[in-house]
Amino acid sequence: MEFDPFSAEFYDDPHAIYPRLRRAAPVYYSRRHDFYALSRHADVAAAYKDWETFSSAYGEDLGMVRRGENPPAKMIISIDPPEHRVMRSLVNRVFTPRALSGLEGMITATIDRFLGAVDADGFDVVQDFSVYFPVEVITQMLGVPEEHRQQIRLWIDESLHREPGQIDISEKGQQALANIFMLYYDLIKQRRADPRDDMISALIAAEVEREDGQRTRLKGSEIAAFATLLGGAGAETVTKLIGSAVVVFARHPDQWRAIRDDRDKVPAAIEEVLRFDSPVQYNVRRCMRDVTLHGVTIPEGSPVFLLGASANRDPDAWTDPDTFDIDRDRTEAQNLGFGYGIHSCLGAALARLESRIALNRLLDLMPEYEVQWDGCRKVSMQNVSGWSHVPVRIQR
Repeated sequence: MEFDPFSAEFYDDPHAIYPRLRRAAPVYYSRRHDFYALSRHADVAAAYKDWETFSSAYGEDLGMVRRGENPPAKMIISIDPPEHRVMRSLVNRVFTPRALSGLEGMITATIDRFLGAVDADGFDVVQDFSVYFPVEVITQMLGVPEEHRQQIRLWIDESLHREPGQIDISEKGQQALANIFMLYYDLIKQRRADPRDDMISALIAAEVEREDGQRTRLKGSEIAAFATLLGGAGAETVTKLIGSAVVVFARHPDQWRAIRDDRDKVPAAIEEVLRFDSPVQYNVRRCMRDVTLHGVTIPEGSPVFLLGASANRDPDAWTDPDTFDIDRDRTEAQNLGFGYGIHSCLGAALARLESRIALNRLLDLMPEYEVQWDGCRKVSMQNVSGWSHVPVRIQR
């Protein structure tokens, strides 16, 4: 048995290997790539919460964690406490459900603009719709001018793309990340001179208490790193979630009809899509001490893959986990689709709100549909799974 998260087979169907990992190798060691992987729900959830043992401070992919160096740009995803608490508290207030309720009109208008442009008889749910609106929403919140928003999406895709067998980011991907960073850095300079009602201006005005107790403003590089992360995460997760939802519901048309007839079920349906076919397959951590689990010792300094998507289908945590059921008992276990612990997804409430509005609009547009399976394509990206193409025909 070999688990290779950089293989074409994994990109095509990550869930094909997870049951064997959970059953036979809950602490898996990859000789080829020199990492460990946790696949059972109890182990993954515990590791997400134990940031002192499984540290995020060395980056978010295998190449970075294996080098054992702190990332050059400080992003909230690669900072541990106490600094993490300071940074997260700054942005947390923007992403509370109460704060987001004031943005529902903007989000709805953005979704309607892109969905209103598709062919009423059939279209590609991803290429014609879900690739566009999530990045438009998050970059509007940040304050990015309209002419740059979709370019950021293209750069994000380039930075995350991996050919089968490729571990490290490509030179094109590095340049794309640099382009995003510099766009935000230039925007920060503009907002220092001319503040607006946007997140960049709010971060510029905010004061933070540093580890030494001093209160200072955020540096331009810190804000640019924040924005780069938020823009990327805010674009990718919802794009893949909507594509996966349309595919999953096409395979379970009775449940599509159930949410069509009872829109109150839509939020639960989104949670079930997150559990059943999560856009984020794993997160990588660095083990900070020797840890023994299930008879296997993970040495200090080792990269560890936390396979949240596997944990979300663990039969020890969920009843009939490989069955898609929007009415399942969601109190059985923690849904790890948005992570868990201090590094749980900062924009989870925003992603849920966008997905709820988008799914309702799709239900209005295509109460009955069929997927054109020959045209479906998967992405090959760092830790992200989902569809790049989902063509559908609307049935009248």
